Amino acid sequence: MAQAASKTCEICISATGSQYCLECEQYFCENCKTFHSRQKISKTHQFQSSSDVIPEGKSKCKDHNEDFSFVCKTCNVVVCSSCVTGSHTGHAFSKLMDSITQLKEKNTTYLRRKIQQSTQNMKQIEEGIKEFDVKVEEVVKAITNEGTKLKAMVDKCVAGMISSVNDQSRREKDKLTKIMADTRIDLKAGSDLDKQIYELDKMRNDGNLLKSLQKLTDDIAKLTIKPIPEFPYIKYTAKSATDNDVKQLFGNYIIR
Repeated sequence: MAQAASKTCEICISATGSQYCLECEQYFCENCKTFHSRQKISKTHQFQSSSDVIPEGKSKCKDHNEDFSFVCKTCNVVVCSSCVTGSHTGHAFSKLMDSITQLKEKNTTYLRRKIQQSTQNMKQIEEGIKEFDVKVEEVVKAITNEGTKLKAMVDKCVAGMISSVNDQSRREKDKLTKIMADTRIDLKAGSDLDKQIYELDKMRNDGNLLKSLQKLTDDIAKLTIKPIPEFPYIKYTAKSATDNDVKQLFGNYIIR
């Protein structure tokens, strides 16, 4: 859809309609906008620059040829004022603008919360990996120091145990790295949805926008933020050694 061309103020029909009233769906010049904003019935109306308006034509009720102004909560459809007293008599209603505003606020708040949670999760994972690396280095150093004392007898055992520590710790880190990659994907998905919110803000407030917002709500609900797993734990327990039992000189390490 192309950007709207320069419009004439629909009130005074003389000046340039540089502002667009989202509630009235009309173009206003600066002077008429000021007067409109001072009137009690329209002082809460929201404006946006006419250059940002996407021309789509007003949504009309096919049965009554009236603008949609309400949402039938019972049927989950947009309706006009005649529908309210006609085929939808007795149903629960809300104003179209109120429903759109509420959905915008809900989607923005819900998405920000998930993006914040994803960001916090990534930070905790990164810090956890750093702390785990430190612990792994400490264990490797402990094994190396103990092996140095008995190097003549235990060089082979030292190499084997260090290799085992590194292999198992690498597997644990790979698990955390995979989780962090998944979290990055979740964060990217959240950012894409955030862009959708920005694009929807440019759409006319009508039934199409409501449907798009409802779909966006469903997409946000599907955005699953995985919990952080328990970080692996590693510890080396040294034990006494004798010259006759080299293998028994080495302690045990655990990773969980």
